[in-house]
Amino acid sequence: MSRLLNIMDWFGPLPVFEKTFWCITIFFSLLFLLQNILSMAGGDHDHATGDVDDMLDADDGIGFQFFTIRNMFGFFTIFGWTGLACIHSGLSGTLTVIISCAAGLAMMLLMASIFYYTGKLAYNGTLRMENALRATATVYLSVPPSRSGMGKINLQVQGAFRELDAMTDDVEPIPTGALVTVTKVVNNQILIVTKQN
Repeated sequence: MSRLLNIMDWFGPLPVFEKTFWCITIFFSLLFLLQNILSMAGGDHDHATGDVDDMLDADDGIGFQFFTIRNMFGFFTIFGWTGLACIHSGLSGTLTVIISCAAGLAMMLLMASIFYYTGKLAYNGTLRMENALRATATVYLSVPPSRSGMGKINLQVQGAFRELDAMTDDVEPIPTGALVTVTKVVNNQILIVTKQN
């Protein structure tokens, strides 16, 4: 109880301008700290569940988000601390507000940039079959002639080594171990190959 009285003895005689900055600083610092703790502990869910289009490019996304709750907490936290530093440095009220706003906006820009560029680091591992066109592959299971059956080929596509289904328009079967070139994609799942000479 005596500590609370000591805080009130300290807080009471402060000018209203400084009290305002202290209230903003304490409130938003606690919110900012709580949000970051929850974010690290997995309690921060900035995504929705539901049916989404899985054919988006890896760099598609929401984009640069400047006005978010997280950025607002960051703005007011830095705004408050910078304002208190300016007040204790003896700067005028107008200059204190201008410098505090500039520092808060810089914090918002920094946080938005960090999340934007971090989001760009995400990799979508969805296989796009058209990326296999004109690739050279090795036959793993022989490919029957004239699209009469399915074989398997091994090839590197999108930086990964994959085993995929294949058919051929060639009139002769393509034996295991032969080198082939991917010429078409059928139904976005079967590769049409031809034997290399």
